[in-house]
Amino acid sequence: MRTQHTSHPLPSFPVYSSAFVSPNEFVLGGGGGQSKTGIKNKLRLLGEDAPMSIAAHPQREEIVCGINSSQDALKFGQNQNCRVYNVKENKISPSTTSSTIALSGADDDDYQRVTAFSPNGKLLAVAGTHDLSLLDYPTLDPAASTVHLDKGEVFDATFSSKTLVVASTINLFVYALPSEDDNDSTEGKKEGQPVALDLLKTIDRPTLPGKDAGSSFRAARYHPHDEKVLYTVVNTVPPRTRTKSSPRRAFICKWDTDTWKVTKTNKVSDRQVTCFDVSPDGKYLAFGSSDLTVGVVDAVTLAPLLTILKAHDFPPTTVRFNPTSDLLISGSADNTVRIVAIPPNLGATSWGAWILFFVAILVVLFAILAQQMHNAA
Repeated sequence: MRTQHTSHPLPSFPVYSSAFVSPNEFVLGGGGGQSKTGIKNKLRLLGEDAPMSIAAHPQREEIVCGINSSQDALKFGQNQNCRVYNVKENKISPSTTSSTIALSGADDDDYQRVTAFSPNGKLLAVAGTHDLSLLDYPTLDPAASTVHLDKGEVFDATFSSKTLVVASTINLFVYALPSEDDNDSTEGKKEGQPVALDLLKTIDRPTLPGKDAGSSFRAARYHPHDEKVLYTVVNTVPPRTRTKSSPRRAFICKWDTDTWKVTKTNKVSDRQVTCFDVSPDGKYLAFGSSDLTVGVVDAVTLAPLLTILKAHDFPPTTVRFNPTSDLLISGSADNTVRIVAIPPNLGATSWGAWILFFVAILVVLFAILAQQMHNAA
């Protein structure tokens, strides 16, 4: 289906992250990082790192960003990578910070790649490559001990009202959220340290159609209104052959969180998906692919609804729906952001077209049958 979408250039500003703070206002994070590129990093003091992940608080006029401290600042203190900003009247002002990622030196390239709020905004999950911290909000005090992964890398985290799902490259880890009494109890508390999260289940990568050599989780998100539904993006690794290289296909999988079984799978790209989002109304899933495509699929059927070819010159780094689910933005390191209008009848139009198609087929079949009966008579 066709829809209105426009690309907006941002001179010398590669985009890495985004978040809506109102139905028609959003914040972009990006820049040149700590290297001397001459590109300023927005949402930061000059000399520090680019904002690599952003999440907007579900109720407060605040955003949380992952921004590493500058090399000069690291010489005198901890890496203040988790940063809270107030967003009011088109102004962004710093509020509080916390250190969850320790950097060993200039060669340590770890960063806060995951920033996610719980639905009620009282918990915040932030993660680097191998470690995830669960923080109380707005204090940024630890709500549980750090989760460390010995195998695989953390790529995403998503909350339900009672669980936290951490997506690594090789597994989904389902944790029970701590109750308000957990950190006050003496049984689970040792020497004033937060309690460890209770690991409820470890989910392996799903079996996908085809003969791929392997796969990895890229994203995971709960349905915003149905906690029995979880979506994951799985990127595949093609088998090694002497012929033309096989496509690195990407799939969206829909899970039943009661059984932790995949209920529906659909291939969305022949190249790896780089970013993913679920609309707040729960109707649509958006993705950006390394083939430069931005796509929208139906959240129930996983059927494609909207595809924008060559949305950017570089692979998209972020896609995000606005709170009213009628706008989608995508950003890229090519110094552009694209704004896409989501038609109010997007899903209905797709189903309506199929219904009309089947009705037309039935009419033709009945006409042929009637003609044959008439000839036979």
